[in-house]
Amino acid sequence: MKKKVPLIFLIVALVGVIIWRTTHRQKFLYAGTVEATEVDISSRLAAPLLSVLPQEGDPVVQGTVIVRLDGADLKLAADQAERDYNRGVSLNKNGSLPNEVLERLRFRRDDTALRLTWCSLESPLDGTVLRRYREPGEWVVPGQKILSLANLNDLYAYVYVPAPVMEKLKVNQEVSALLPLSDGRRLKGKIVHIRDEAEFTPKNVQTRTERERLVFGIKIAFDNKDGLLKPGMSVELTF
Repeated sequence: MKKKVPLIFLIVALVGVIIWRTTHRQKFLYAGTVEATEVDISSRLAAPLLSVLPQEGDPVVQGTVIVRLDGADLKLAADQAERDYNRGVSLNKNGSLPNEVLERLRFRRDDTALRLTWCSLESPLDGTVLRRYREPGEWVVPGQKILSLANLNDLYAYVYVPAPVMEKLKVNQEVSALLPLSDGRRLKGKIVHIRDEAEFTPKNVQTRTERERLVFGIKIAFDNKDGLLKPGMSVELTF
């Protein structure tokens, strides 16, 4: 009888452990990667670079010139087009130049003046330089990237959750995220978008078990005024 008592206690302890693990399961962590909306600065002209003012990591202010192209030939063309147009105006007034010709001169003047403005590239946002692709003296062609910018105060991450979890979420709902690489520091986020269509994993879904793998993309925005978050960092969330 004495030998049965420890066995009973052992069984009770095992049952207790099973019940505790069942009722205290760790919440599933949904992982996502921090992203930023990037803007690429590229040239509209084929020209050499005169200057690329910011370095990688430098802040930029919307509306300030950050890249200059060598537009000496465009400056000459614009000056000549302006003189031709002014002369045409005088000739048109005394009837020596048809209106159609004057309009062509006006178009040439405006076109060359516009192209000259393309030699100064301004920042379209308040942000930070992520990457610098070209250096002064290099030749660039239209569409070639020179800088990549991003607003690091406006970062987001996508996490993918199954339909039962998605149904409990709503836009503007506040959530808490964990930064595993920052000693488990937590930060607040807000759901800003829930995708309307589910994504299959794998793509060819045929069985009921596979259909349960439907996931919805949840976009979560983070306030990064303290500069803690960087694009590429991992975040973990529970819902």
